[in-house]
Amino acid sequence: MLSRFATRLNSFASAPQLQWPGLSGKPSMMQMAERAASVRGLTDLDLNFPDHVSGDAAAIAGRIGDLGLSVNGLAMRYYTNPAFKRGAFTNPDGAVRREAIDLTRRGIDAARAMGADLMTIWLGQDGFDCNFQLDYAQAWEWEIAGLREVAEHDPDCNISIEYKPDEPRAQALLRDAATTLLAIDEVGSPNLGVTIDFAHALYAGEQPALVAHLVHRRSRLLGVHLNDGYGKRDDGLMVGAVHLRSTLELLHQIRRDGFDGALYFDTFPDVSGLDPVAECEVNIETVRRLLKVSEDLAGDNGLAEALALQDAVAGQRIVNRALIGA
Repeated sequence: MLSRFATRLNSFASAPQLQWPGLSGKPSMMQMAERAASVRGLTDLDLNFPDHVSGDAAAIAGRIGDLGLSVNGLAMRYYTNPAFKRGAFTNPDGAVRREAIDLTRRGIDAARAMGADLMTIWLGQDGFDCNFQLDYAQAWEWEIAGLREVAEHDPDCNISIEYKPDEPRAQALLRDAATTLLAIDEVGSPNLGVTIDFAHALYAGEQPALVAHLVHRRSRLLGVHLNDGYGKRDDGLMVGAVHLRSTLELLHQIRRDGFDGALYFDTFPDVSGLDPVAECEVNIETVRRLLKVSEDLAGDNGLAEALALQDAVAGQRIVNRALIGA
């Protein structure tokens, strides 16, 4: 059974008065990590680069290890240069593109120094806002070239592309699973793969379980970000809060396809000031229960038959029984 659980570190700045009554300003990275370490069942952290990795990367990983957690991987953030607002790998200024690529290469080196082999890249700044703003052919070539260069920097480090339809740009270049798989195919690097974020898939108009299987068929599923939302934006709600069955179906599908990575909670308790420790524990409890339901369904020959016959009524009856009893 999938048993590794990672989380968004910045979530643990939420409701600071519960943890640090006299705190002035924002908590430090290590303060947030210490708070995350109190979550029952949490095994891993993902850190943002360069935000959370200042100084000796190996030493930071050692301090996190002392808390009883592992570093699952790093995630790139392109905020250090205001010019990145116009694009990272697709910026019209070649010097800015070079800066973004070199920053990513340093991030990969930091991940390896921390004992991790996963770098997640979200290229939200690579896109456009208006018609006739972008030379699509040129931008696509720059995107492919940038991805190829960072993937070839360290072939033993997995590079996972996290797609998202928009934000901060009105339209992202890598906006859905199909476009991302097309890019990966063009790049041709074996260490490239995909991270599916549940809420991103919803508002890309996708069925999360289906796209997870398509990624499995055409590339590699390297990351699964669990959360929920209403399909209009990246709400970052608790797992199963809105789309419980779709979450179950996604977990069921990735188990069938052999995914064995950490399940990462990309939720936003800080938006409404929730207790992040309690919120994360509920996420873990929810996923564990859904994984148990998935195990039960895997042994149900009736479900296999219903799927083979595309019998929606029989399928719903079986899932109802597993979820809410006879």
